[in-house]
Amino acid sequence: MLFSTLPRAGQSNKIISSRQEDGPGLNCSFMESHSNSTTYYLWGADESVYGPVDLEQLTAWVREERVVPGSWLYLRKRSEWRLASTLPELAPLFPTEGSDIVPGQSTLKVGALRRIKVFAGLSDFQIQRFISLMEMRQVKQWEVVVREGDIGDAMYLILQGELRVRLMVQGRESLLATLPTGEFFGEISLFDTGPRSADVVANVDSLLLKISAEAFHKLVVQEPALAAPFLMAVGKTMTARLRASNKRYHDSLLFARTSTPS
Repeated sequence: MLFSTLPRAGQSNKIISSRQEDGPGLNCSFMESHSNSTTYYLWGADESVYGPVDLEQLTAWVREERVVPGSWLYLRKRSEWRLASTLPELAPLFPTEGSDIVPGQSTLKVGALRRIKVFAGLSDFQIQRFISLMEMRQVKQWEVVVREGDIGDAMYLILQGELRVRLMVQGRESLLATLPTGEFFGEISLFDTGPRSADVVANVDSLLLKISAEAFHKLVVQEPALAAPFLMAVGKTMTARLRASNKRYHDSLLFARTSTPS
């Protein structure tokens, strides 16, 4: 709910603050007299006041990036303005110094992950949040990450390294695809727990982000603002792969027909 009509003698409804070091220069009597259920008000970028909201709603606004570390918040119970970054209840939700580094990976920065297509629609903060909810997996060269026939329970993003997709036919390897940094595999497992259709093997030491079906379904329910753009990006890549596969099949049929003697 938006409250921009805050009484202040001789002023219009649109109230502009010049006291940025102390918080917006508002007469807060309206907020003080409101219901005891009031917890927070937000001084928006449009210089209007939004609220009242409880901590649950405020947390949702942080995840949606409507509230950022530099946002001013009015705490009704304390009768004071505070920067969002100084509130203990919100601090864990904001990036801290050095937080552009992926936890446990001193050489991998969140900004560098933008080359991964499925993260293109997310901010650095959202990418870091997404990664924190999933599982990092280091794999050694020649390690088999998934095996044909195994039940699929997760998809993988390649954060660093290179892997290959293969089929073993009569003991001999048939290469289906090479997957560089930024690609993903096993995405069908988010929707269907059927058997894996091929092996995936690390060509070099690699770093993967494992997204289990269970973790992703929880993300969809609890943080749809993160799940939606990720799903859209996965869908676009799957569509492009399907089109390419259909073209290869079409070309192979055409070749077979033109090369067969009449």
